[in-house]
Amino acid sequence: MKMSKFKLGLVFLISAFTIFTTAGTVLAGKVFINIGTGSMGGSYYPVGACMSKIINDNVQGVNCSVQSTGGTIANLQLMKSKEAQMATVDLNASDAYWGMGKFEGDRMPGIRALTPLYPEYIHLMVSKKSGIKSIYDLKGKKISVGAVASGTEVTSKQLLAALGMTFDDIDVRRLGVGATAQAFKDRQIDGAIMAGGLGMSGVIEVTSLKLVDFVPMPDEVLKKLQAKYSYWMPMDIPAGYYPNQPKAIKQYGDWNFTIIHEDIPEDMVYNITRALYENAEELVLTKEQMKYMKLENLKYIPVPFHPGAQKYYSEKGYGK
Repeated sequence: MKMSKFKLGLVFLISAFTIFTTAGTVLAGKVFINIGTGSMGGSYYPVGACMSKIINDNVQGVNCSVQSTGGTIANLQLMKSKEAQMATVDLNASDAYWGMGKFEGDRMPGIRALTPLYPEYIHLMVSKKSGIKSIYDLKGKKISVGAVASGTEVTSKQLLAALGMTFDDIDVRRLGVGATAQAFKDRQIDGAIMAGGLGMSGVIEVTSLKLVDFVPMPDEVLKKLQAKYSYWMPMDIPAGYYPNQPKAIKQYGDWNFTIIHEDIPEDMVYNITRALYENAEELVLTKEQMKYMKLENLKYIPVPFHPGAQKYYSEKGYGK
């Protein structure tokens, strides 16, 4: 019996949808790669946008786009559902790959490392009118803990636990970097735990307006964090880095990196990796901290590299 035109059309639509939603889809000779990044005003989005441009300009057969998201956790969810094929992440991605911490029983073995990015600083900031003098004074205050499904939200929970607190002990505000800056300007929050590379536009904005102070990270609290999460390390914001910040400030942080789905072809990932390094000056112009995307910093990445990326690094004398 011949299939009706309606049924033929239905089969075509279902087939087209299935092809379009597959990770690294090949459509009209192109592989589509969507890059999950972070919130506006943060570090991830402009870096991801620049990477997308470099890839589109230099790698044949790829149609690359960039997406603003809540950050690392949202990006991992997008990678798992294959709505993103590449993403900027913090070390929560290590837990996802190995099935640890928040991802125990929900391991994501399909993610692979692509490039290191830069050190990610945890900025501990409080409103000048908040009355907060130290990290121990957060209880009962209105605190921005990062956007929903962000790595910053996870980081905030870890920090509060080291202080003997939970989200129940503060007035939680789940805001991205740009929204946090606006909330400081509107006097809607008392403090914020903000994660990102040095020079985030949201931090520059509120320090320029003399709205905030940084509070130092106490050594004893960092030691408690490190006992449970070994990847945290002390990081100082150099004196004068931000407007109206005359002294160096003790903070802490980890390393950011990019991941890519294992389904993306090896030769294509090799070409993407090569293009990013051969055009690294564009990334540095977009964000100064991208000067840290160096081969010697591959050692900070605790997730196996995609074979295509590894091939490039091996040619440069850096095995892993």
